[in-house]
Amino acid sequence: MIHSKRHGEILRLLGEQGTVTITELADRLGVSPETVRRDVKPLTDDGVVVKMHGAIGLPSMTGEAPFERRMRENAEAKKAIAHMVAATIRDGESIMLDTGTTTSFLARELLGHRRLTVVTNSSDVARTLATVNDNKVYMAGGELRSDSGAAFGISAIEFVSNFSVTHAIISTGGVDASVGVMDHDLAEAEFARMVLSRGQRSVVVTDHTKFGRLGLVRVCGLDGISELATDRPPPADIVEALAVSGTRLAVADLPASPASS
Repeated sequence: MIHSKRHGEILRLLGEQGTVTITELADRLGVSPETVRRDVKPLTDDGVVVKMHGAIGLPSMTGEAPFERRMRENAEAKKAIAHMVAATIRDGESIMLDTGTTTSFLARELLGHRRLTVVTNSSDVARTLATVNDNKVYMAGGELRSDSGAAFGISAIEFVSNFSVTHAIISTGGVDASVGVMDHDLAEAEFARMVLSRGQRSVVVTDHTKFGRLGLVRVCGLDGISELATDRPPPADIVEALAVSGTRLAVADLPASPASS
């Protein structure tokens, strides 16, 4: 593949996914990571793409993309994470979920559970789990976002503060070794911080593309969560920071591809 064609393929993949890791690009293009880095350099110099920790992204996609588009991004990884976390939740337990694509996938994985008590600000999560299997679902009120249908603001935070649950689970916009868990929106970060404080177990669910990505607002340090659930082992600095914080790392098994089965 000649140089210009690789540039076109890189931009095509970014258009589909928003962000792509250097390792994934190397695999897809059949070249070494160093070759990818050389190819990417003129694109970053020109401002066409944005460089992140071990990945690149389109400038328009470095923040949160619209909810439906984000549901399509890395869907298999998010499903695997959701399947793994759902297996740790038992019938009859209580769970608090914020709004996010991975938490929405988790809600779908919980459809096989019974008698759950669910507290959420996500209308998608509420619709998925309400009225089935003798579940009780409590939906926070407040300002509903147009892209996700989730409630935010003081009333939503005050509502969920009344509950104490077994599992408090949030999604995130970024995970950094030194900063911790981050989000791209102040209201979402404030709500996520409250969710984490209400659980006996506090879990961040996120796919590997969020590693090393800095959001606008800090939710908490890595010592503020009991577990990080993801689809690939994080970079060494994050693994070390998790160990220092006493935070458990759980990595989901992705389904084997047809070529490798």
